[in-house]
Amino acid sequence: MKMEEGKEAPKILHRGWKAMPYIIGNETFEKLGTVGLTSNLVVYLTTVFNMKHVSAILLLNVWSGTTNFSPLLGAFLSDACYGRYKTHGFACIASFTGMFAMTLTAAVPTLHPHHCAQLGSEMCTGPTTSQLAFLLFGFSLLVVGAGGIRPCNLAFGADQFNPETESGRRGINSFFNWYYFTFTFAMMISLTVVVYIQDKVSWALGLGIPTLMMLFSCAFFFIGSSIYVKIAPEGSAFTGIAQVIVAAFRKRNLTLPDELKPMLFDPPGTNVLNVKLQLTNQFSFLTKAAIQTSSDSAVDRWRLCNVQQVEEVKCLLRVVPIWASGIIYNVAVVQQTTYAILQAMKMNRHLGRFEIPPGSFNVFSMLMLTLWLPVYDRLVMPWARRATGKEEGITLLQRMGTGMVIAILAMVVAGLVESKRRVLAITDQQAMSAFWLVPQFCLTGLSEALGVIGQIELYYKQFPENMRSVAGSLFFLGMAGANYLSALMVAVVHSASGGGHGANWLPDDLDHGRLDYFYYTIGVMVLVNLVYFLACARWYVYKGEGNHEVATDFTELKETSV
Repeated sequence: MKMEEGKEAPKILHRGWKAMPYIIGNETFEKLGTVGLTSNLVVYLTTVFNMKHVSAILLLNVWSGTTNFSPLLGAFLSDACYGRYKTHGFACIASFTGMFAMTLTAAVPTLHPHHCAQLGSEMCTGPTTSQLAFLLFGFSLLVVGAGGIRPCNLAFGADQFNPETESGRRGINSFFNWYYFTFTFAMMISLTVVVYIQDKVSWALGLGIPTLMMLFSCAFFFIGSSIYVKIAPEGSAFTGIAQVIVAAFRKRNLTLPDELKPMLFDPPGTNVLNVKLQLTNQFSFLTKAAIQTSSDSAVDRWRLCNVQQVEEVKCLLRVVPIWASGIIYNVAVVQQTTYAILQAMKMNRHLGRFEIPPGSFNVFSMLMLTLWLPVYDRLVMPWARRATGKEEGITLLQRMGTGMVIAILAMVVAGLVESKRRVLAITDQQAMSAFWLVPQFCLTGLSEALGVIGQIELYYKQFPENMRSVAGSLFFLGMAGANYLSALMVAVVHSASGGGHGANWLPDDLDHGRLDYFYYTIGVMVLVNLVYFLACARWYVYKGEGNHEVATDFTELKETSV
């Protein structure tokens, strides 16, 4: 929203927590629907659509990659064209339609192949072209939905609080924690109850329940429309970035004067959303874009940019190195959804007469995260505020660094447990209790509560307010990078260690491999990454800090992480 020259910007009425029942309700039911539908898809494709394992995994990998990258396009459309409210609302409808299409593939007999008594037999036929096309239609709608929901959900929630008031800033801090609390609650319900219904009762019912949850999500979102803060789009943020780079390049031969302020183009702000930023001395070559010369015109933004525009680009450049460190950190996190599950399959999972599904052990990670967040929000943060005198208790970079340290510990514990499991399987011919995996899952959940939430909050708070949707897509891009890097590591390690019998670290039979070495390798990678992260933290300047306020997280972070 821009104001005309000489007119005062209209004030925005932030409803804060009054809008949260609708937004958090929307997010909770959306996650119940999305996770409930997608967490068991590999089983659905192989048992209902009679796909071979390789084909099913290939399809899901391509779909997951597309889903993780789609928020970039959604963020662009949100910031440049439609705004977060319209983008998020349209994406919710697209997700519901996609889930409804997926439910039809299970409920309508003509939309999936005949049931196979034995997968791989000659009488077992795969999906027809029309059946596969309808399935891909449902997948495509889910990609559209994810592309709009992921970059907008947190940003739209943060828009409801006034960042210029203490209560608004504290509200944003609590909103991030409670958002993730509802997310993990939805994950636990989906990974247990919904997955059980899909496997043991009916796929049509098991997919229909998530679809109904998504319908509730849409209802919650649109019911609260009258009280939302709806920020109008202001054009592509990427255009502004390009303008600063081009203008700075054109003035690359200018020398920065000692008295810089009188020469800067720094008009009053016309954006009621963005907080006015002070000039910083980092990336001084970009500052040249805001130096006004005799040949410059304020109309031509490709030659002259204002200080606010330059500082917004600097905010983006500062976040990128921190974001890169999150990719390697998340490699440790994603192992709990892959090889940790394969470990569980080789262990004794019985609890009395009930055998726990191997995929359900991720519930322990989610449970730890869910229990920790309210404790952190209601007990740890108030104590930390009093102890440090800082509004957020500990800084976001300190939280991220602590999460990395715990991730390293989780990899060490995972390696030790796997080493003991392998010895018992080979020498004593007995299966180790799968509950020995619980500590590594709990450590990973605690690491996510600090590191992952710290990442998300950093992106939203340190990006310019008009680029929050882009910030929302960064985390998912980082997770995509972590998944691809993890896959590359598996391929390289499998190839490099595949010598004689027993030499391969990652064989099909883990009893004859050395998965513990793989875990230790990841732990070392995260340790090296932590050193890189500490260097970035020492260099980092928080948004809004000027020349006389330099970030001092490096020393404090080391003390926190030890």
